[in-house]
Amino acid sequence: MNQDALDTIATSLQKIVTLLEEQSGKSGPALPALGDADAYHWNAETGRLDPVRKVARVDLDLLRGIEGLRDTLLANTRQFARGHGANNALLWGARGMGKSSLVKAIHADINANPEPGAQRLILIEISREDIETLPQLMRIISNEDARFIVFCDDLSFDKDETSYKSLKTILDGGLEGRPSNVLFYATSNRRHLMPRDMIDNERATAISPGEAVDEKVSLSDRFGLWLGFHNCDQPTYLAMIRGYCDAYGLSISDEDLRARAIEWAATRGGRSGRVAIQFVRDLAGELGRAVP
Repeated sequence: MNQDALDTIATSLQKIVTLLEEQSGKSGPALPALGDADAYHWNAETGRLDPVRKVARVDLDLLRGIEGLRDTLLANTRQFARGHGANNALLWGARGMGKSSLVKAIHADINANPEPGAQRLILIEISREDIETLPQLMRIISNEDARFIVFCDDLSFDKDETSYKSLKTILDGGLEGRPSNVLFYATSNRRHLMPRDMIDNERATAISPGEAVDEKVSLSDRFGLWLGFHNCDQPTYLAMIRGYCDAYGLSISDEDLRARAIEWAATRGGRSGRVAIQFVRDLAGELGRAVP
């Protein structure tokens, strides 16, 4: 093979390397400047933040039965927006009781009622499957002139998963750690984010059972706020529905509402905020009205 052929091959290989670098984002900035949106979804595949123009959420005042939890998380988030001390938060407990709705409602409420000296507050949703890319996301937003709540809905880890270690490092203790302009909020049905049988198995098979269990449980310890959500009683459930009906202009007597709402909950096997809004949507359709 002569020198001209070798030079041609070398040139072609260099073009391929350049193309691969461009496609992987190595030859340019990973992310353009933030736009004017207040909410984004982290796209781990492209390494970019996709703006969410309309977030699916309800007004903060419509979330009933969780007033104490609401006030605690609202105060924590307001402190963070002002640049003061604040904690990462784990919202855990019963399904359908407004965990993710509360995070989104608080974000919207703070931006709608900005306080003097508070910075722009941006909500970023990260999928549970992309937790291992958290360090990359943190590096991208750490130098932005804004404050960020990185939010993961329905976070939990199954047996043999190790991605929880990436989250532990980001929340507390890693070399880079969590940037000062970022908080991490997560919702989960599990208080310790791990299935009980996983923790029990570690205890039964480990040489040092206590240390093995601590490794799993210590993840939830890195959240400064633990907010527990529990199934609501019947008066709270009915109050939720009445609040929605009043807010959306649905006319129904208290007697009819009570009877129909109780029957609806019985067919769903329980009472929750999710069951309440599902009933209200059904009622709105019957009355020829639309609700979010």
